[in-house]
Amino acid sequence: MARLPAYLRELQMHVEEVARSYGLDFFETIFEILDYKSMMEVAAYGGFPQRYPHWKWGMEYDRLMKSHRYGLARIYEMVINNDPTYAYLLEGNSLVVQKMVMAHVYAHNDFFRNNFAFAATDRRAIDHMADHAVKVRRLMEKHGVTEVESFLDACLSLENLIDIHAPYIKRPPVDPEEDEGPTRIGEADVPRIKTRSYMDRYINPPDYIEEQKKRIQEQRKKRHRLPVTPTRDVLGFLLRYAPLAPWERTVLEVVRDEAYYFSPQAMTKIMNEGWATYWHSKMMTEKLLTDAEVVSYADTASKITFQAPGHLNPYKMGVELFRDIEERWNKGRFGREYEECEDMVRKAEWDRNLGLGMQKIFEVRRHYTDITFIDEFLTPEFVERKMFYTFDYSGSKKAYVISSREFQDVKERLLFQLTNLGHPVIEVVDANHRNRGELLLRHQHYGVDLEIPKAEATLQNLYRLWKRPIRIQTLYKGEPTELVYDGHAGTRRKL
Repeated sequence: MARLPAYLRELQMHVEEVARSYGLDFFETIFEILDYKSMMEVAAYGGFPQRYPHWKWGMEYDRLMKSHRYGLARIYEMVINNDPTYAYLLEGNSLVVQKMVMAHVYAHNDFFRNNFAFAATDRRAIDHMADHAVKVRRLMEKHGVTEVESFLDACLSLENLIDIHAPYIKRPPVDPEEDEGPTRIGEADVPRIKTRSYMDRYINPPDYIEEQKKRIQEQRKKRHRLPVTPTRDVLGFLLRYAPLAPWERTVLEVVRDEAYYFSPQAMTKIMNEGWATYWHSKMMTEKLLTDAEVVSYADTASKITFQAPGHLNPYKMGVELFRDIEERWNKGRFGREYEECEDMVRKAEWDRNLGLGMQKIFEVRRHYTDITFIDEFLTPEFVERKMFYTFDYSGSKKAYVISSREFQDVKERLLFQLTNLGHPVIEVVDANHRNRGELLLRHQHYGVDLEIPKAEATLQNLYRLWKRPIRIQTLYKGEPTELVYDGHAGTRRKL
């Protein structure tokens, strides 16, 4: 890695000044320049200079190198959510590309600093990733590479079993009495209507009092079940309650911490890339480009926003939606009056000249994630104008074909892909199922069955951590079904 040469440092200062002039607010940004092999190495590590040792990084490096050599993909930049923010430029890029990349990075930096989803993230991630690398290497030296890597494989296969919303939920402190277990229910625990003693057996019948005692007892038993309420943070539950060796707990903690660090980026991929593309486009076309650079810039920018049939390009979707929001709020195309207008000609010409577009997109940048962004701002007019359709693969034509042009179908498909980052929603229900120490999980079924081979492999890896039989209840082909792994063989049965 090398710091920027003088001419790129001057360019950075100019781009930073332009970015601030538009109101972008970002952490200090440190650019480093890499040759393409070093860029691929850092990209394989997820943008970080150091990560814990594991074979998957080498596998990713090989994939990236082949994509680069065969012209299938090109990495223009990488930026890390950190304070200060680190970003990498590819050595050999033209000056216009370096300029565009810097503008893009400053917009990402602004998004990291201001979007609420990143408020709970680790702003010293580079240091902590290096710490994780040191911890895992030391464990490998002590317990052996094969043993630690095997356990790391199991943990990484479960890294999506977190509650992506947990960092934004303020929960009340745990009641100390919850750890004491269910207690005996006495007369004083049952609410009674005050009355004279001779009327008590009529106003508070003994049968009713006994019934209430049983109800309260059942509630207390339920409250003391582990977990008290189902939890989606499966990794957090295992970290706290699974019978793990100290070194295993350290490895699981590393995997879980990094999963939570990366989850906001997955939750805001469309918005984040759309925001960066919006601003690099605006800065380049209004203040940064020279006349001689226009064609080169247009050629590069068109590759970034190209969207192939059957694929969602977050750069394309994000920038188009931000531009649509800006135009709608500039012209006043929102609110009850506009929505209820049935005159199509009047609606098409609607322009109140409010000029609120820029204010609105900064507000959206702060308060939304992809799923709420799409849910609130995707409109039938936008889908029709931008020709967003749903695609499905046709076996007969051996290609993706348009399956629907309807707005509701397009929106539902997008929202479904974004729900829980596209992963199945799994929660821990009972850690002592049937009083045998078995771990009971439940799949929240939203219309798509679990892939049975993957589910069975997941149960095996969960068994590696829990060391007792694992069960997951789901719907499969419309039937309530339970998958079980007991350490020897998996079974599937209808409930």
